[in-house]
Amino acid sequence: MNKLDDINSMDFSSIPDDPFWNASTEKEDKMHRIHAYPAKFPAFITTKALDFAKKKKLKISRIADVFCGCGTVAYESKRNGINFWGCDINPVATLVAKAKSYNYQKKYLDNYYQNVIQDFVTMRRNVVINEVNERLTYWYDIDHYKELFVLKKAIENNIPKHSNYWSFFLCAFSNILRPTSRWLTKSIKPQIDPNKKPADVIKTFESQCKFMISASSESNIKNKISTDIVTGNFLDDKIKRPEVDMIITSPPYVTSYEYADLHQLSTLWLGYTSDYREFREGSIGSLYHVYDFDEELKGLNTTGRIIVAELINKYKSKAHSVAKYFLDMQVAANKCYEMIIPGGMALFVIGNTEYKGVMINNAKHLAESLQNSGFTKLYLTKRRIRQKNLTPYRNSLGRFSKNSDSRQVYNEEFILIGIK
Repeated sequence: MNKLDDINSMDFSSIPDDPFWNASTEKEDKMHRIHAYPAKFPAFITTKALDFAKKKKLKISRIADVFCGCGTVAYESKRNGINFWGCDINPVATLVAKAKSYNYQKKYLDNYYQNVIQDFVTMRRNVVINEVNERLTYWYDIDHYKELFVLKKAIENNIPKHSNYWSFFLCAFSNILRPTSRWLTKSIKPQIDPNKKPADVIKTFESQCKFMISASSESNIKNKISTDIVTGNFLDDKIKRPEVDMIITSPPYVTSYEYADLHQLSTLWLGYTSDYREFREGSIGSLYHVYDFDEELKGLNTTGRIIVAELINKYKSKAHSVAKYFLDMQVAANKCYEMIIPGGMALFVIGNTEYKGVMINNAKHLAESLQNSGFTKLYLTKRRIRQKNLTPYRNSLGRFSKNSDSRQVYNEEFILIGIK
């Protein structure tokens, strides 16, 4: 790890890869694969972070992930017997995080599964749908829509609401929504595939449930640690943030995914909203913010001002988006500092991006934000993203590609650690 003494004079691009953070020989538990999620946090990073904390003689009893996503750090905290608090604005993410982190008894999973399947078979013969959701029927033919409607009813009829098992089976339902739709497979952009043959609903659900039950049995984690996962905007002052010994998190990337758009099938089917677009507002890194640009620009730190100034004359709308992202991250850094106990540690995994030739140095901006927040010791290193080394481009459909004529994506990211 490189200790950061003078952030402004340091060349972040010259930092060599650190093999310690690149990969792990430890096999990742199947629970991490129960639901598709873009840009997943590598599970082994939590173990590496705990090793680093141990070397610094830090005692860790509670970990937080302030952008917890689908719950990778939540599950790994549980696996290591450490209490956890997490937060994410995306209700689909927190659903998956909860499903990963709960304890289950196999006999109940098996019984609930059989009851859902039997109820589905009975109801599908006689179901009448009086009204359809037009936002959903855009993605489904009527037969698949009807079967998903019946399957959701079967889950609601047979699983105790708000129980651990409720989260488990809703998560299973959520993960079959794309393969059973006309959504273009593996695309990061919502678009129809006119040539796709949607998967059979009940066969896909059966396969999903069997995999998840197997994953739960494999993990066999029965500890009684506290896991608290909150759905909400981490920057919202209404969120009650506990004191923690350690934060392990990966903020969203500016110019990256619109998570509200990517998870629209689940948010609509699960009734989290009647219009998925409402989740755009408030999401860090979202393009959909309304604010006083000229006034708030004054609050940017030095790194942020330099980057936004380079963007503003060429790409004004993108400059607005990047500025808002930087401002949000500066607030996030302050709130992280407030949560950490004296002597505690915050670890961020963050990558740099670029927009039409302008380098957006997210890592340097965050380092300055952490320093301004009060973190007295900062450490930095770099890791390679293995799968993106093999396919470091995206084509016009948003799919990973080896074609160098396509748009290049980042294939490295930084580990930034602050100690209070």
